[in-house]
Amino acid sequence: MVTEPVVPDEAGKRPLADTRPPAGTLRLRGQTFAGRRYAVMGVINRTPDSFYDRGATYALEAALASADHAVAAGVDIIDVGGVKAGYGAHVDEAEEIRRTVPFVRELRDRYPGVVISVDTWRAEVGRAVAVAGADMINDTWAGAEPDLARVAAEYGTGLVCSHSGGLAPRTDPHRVRYDDVVADVVSGVCALAERAVSVGVRPDGVMIDPTHDFGKNTYHSLELTRRLGELSATGWPVLVAVSNKDFVGETLRAGVTERGDGTLATLAVSAREGARVFRVHDVAAARAALDAVAAVG
Repeated sequence: MVTEPVVPDEAGKRPLADTRPPAGTLRLRGQTFAGRRYAVMGVINRTPDSFYDRGATYALEAALASADHAVAAGVDIIDVGGVKAGYGAHVDEAEEIRRTVPFVRELRDRYPGVVISVDTWRAEVGRAVAVAGADMINDTWAGAEPDLARVAAEYGTGLVCSHSGGLAPRTDPHRVRYDDVVADVVSGVCALAERAVSVGVRPDGVMIDPTHDFGKNTYHSLELTRRLGELSATGWPVLVAVSNKDFVGETLRAGVTERGDGTLATLAVSAREGARVFRVHDVAAARAALDAVAAVG
């Protein structure tokens, strides 16, 4: 990892241990993702108001059927969401736990070898899903609750460190500006990654996510994709979550259900720029596209 100067822990008593894995290496649930092994992360939203599936996997049985399909299609990681990312009805902590924990328990029993991730910014939700069997916490809101990193450290889970441009959870960007969006993202996610390691999160379980469209407009998300190699160069494994997002739709003038081709093109570019994990709705299509990129070398 690029970690100079050495960063002390929060108490300022010790430097970060020099025991990091090779650059870009990710280890979760006994599996190692490195080299040309790309990890496909399939999205399953336990919400009634997802922007993409409109609640198709809100019911438990529908969510389990979606997981079965994803596993058959070659998914590596299943990412469970209990709260819509953008504006919508308020979902309190107890309700988020109700939507996610039973599903995580069932997934863990059904698929012991599949990595389970939960998309949450709340520390207590992170704790509940870790107890239920989750392997990774996908914090898409840039450490809004700092204790979430300590939960990941306590339970030995992986942690995604993201960039939201300073926005609070579930806030949409409005006339957002950056002098250099890529520089801002690199600085922000690396600081969160270093902090995570300093509080005890496994270095080989930390990922960084530029978080396309969160705190960003279409220009920013395209610029991040063009220059994704700058994030890969930090040495932290990079996760990209671009599937069917607004920047793809605005670029191609495509509705939510018409963004598949643009998504696959963006995944391929991201893979060539060094991304490691790819959060998607269509697992089979993403698996095929990424396997082709890996074969090309």
